Amino acid sequence: MTIGFIGTGVMGARMVKRLLGHGYEVHVYNRTKEKIRALVEQGAIMVESISSLARNCDVICTCLSMPEDVLEVYGGIIENARPGTICIDLTTVGADTSKILFEKTAVKDIAYLDAPVSGGPEGAEAGTLTIMVGGEQEIFEKISPLLWVLGGTVEYLGSSGSGSIAKLINQYLVAVHSLAVSEAMVTGAAFGLDSEQLYNILKVSYGDSRILRRHMDQFVLDRNFQPGGAVKYVLKDVRLANQLLQEAGMDKFTGQMAEQAFSAATENGLSDFDMSAVIQPLEEHCGVLVGKKR
Repeated sequence: MTIGFIGTGVMGARMVKRLLGHGYEVHVYNRTKEKIRALVEQGAIMVESISSLARNCDVICTCLSMPEDVLEVYGGIIENARPGTICIDLTTVGADTSKILFEKTAVKDIAYLDAPVSGGPEGAEAGTLTIMVGGEQEIFEKISPLLWVLGGTVEYLGSSGSGSIAKLINQYLVAVHSLAVSEAMVTGAAFGLDSEQLYNILKVSYGDSRILRRHMDQFVLDRNFQPGGAVKYVLKDVRLANQLLQEAGMDKFTGQMAEQAFSAATENGLSDFDMSAVIQPLEEHCGVLVGKKR
């Protein structure tokens, strides 16, 4: 089985390494060639174009940034891939995008699964990602051994778009929890509480959450906002997730405030910072800083 992988950024590169480590032949394409060099040294085969990759691979994985990137890349895949090729999109996109691609690939007798992932770079490195899959169950079962190389939890959820919906619900919680953590910690600092002490209390109380621990342990307290998952991607995801809630019939929901907060962080020049940087506009507004005592 020859695998093509398009998009070798922070997440994609780590997934390619996992596949190479399990003996797969992996052809890689990225618009930025520098992101491929280390993978080629580890055994990946660099290709010069999407069309060349699509013509020569049995399975094509995509891990891209934005829905528009996915639609553009799949134009080249659909035009060039052989009938019977299986495509797996690991990107977080809206269910509508997944359904469009499912229909377009089906016309060319190409299989398509939406299979967005959660778990961050550390999960991609360790092969412990959560993978949420939508599409034809027969195709999922055929390709599941490959997905288990990448994930510690692999769930088939139903027809095309189901994986994307589940991932957006997850991202909704990521965005809302990020804002709630930021508000709570800034409030504590505004009233003179020691941030480390407050955090130590919260993480052993009912206020604990994975987002609280992630943001405080890895980023905020040390004032290190180099991205794991960037603000711009969470903003994209929560916007898509909020559309789902509106389609479900809700008018007012906490995701709207989270979207506003991530939009404000973007407007403050924090787009490429880690998602935990959503705290910074709140700190500035309240005139405090959440961090360790110096």
